[in-house]
Amino acid sequence: MIHLTRLNGNPLVVNSDLIKYAESSPDTMLTLINGEKIVVLESCDVVVDRTIAYRARVLAAEAGHIQAPAWSPLSQAGRVAQNDSSHPETTVVSED
Repeated sequence: MIHLTRLNGNPLVVNSDLIKYAESSPDTMLTLINGEKIVVLESCDVVVDRTIAYRARVLAAEAGHIQAPAWSPLSQAGRVAQNDSSHPETTVVSED
């Protein structure tokens, strides 16, 4: 969500994922994916900058919550090598 301002000065919060395009003519008009149009005081460049900043904040916040995957090819290779006696030529891979 990005904070913008309507032409009458009222604040507005817009879901930036719903913006189809923004155009300056001379006011900035946002067209949403449902066809709704919103005219705002901010320039197209400001709308783009706020959208990028919002997405960066979302990704940064989520990056702290991402856990390492429980499965990886290396961990599986080590388990197979340790547990599969039918392939004596398999090298045991240690994860420690």
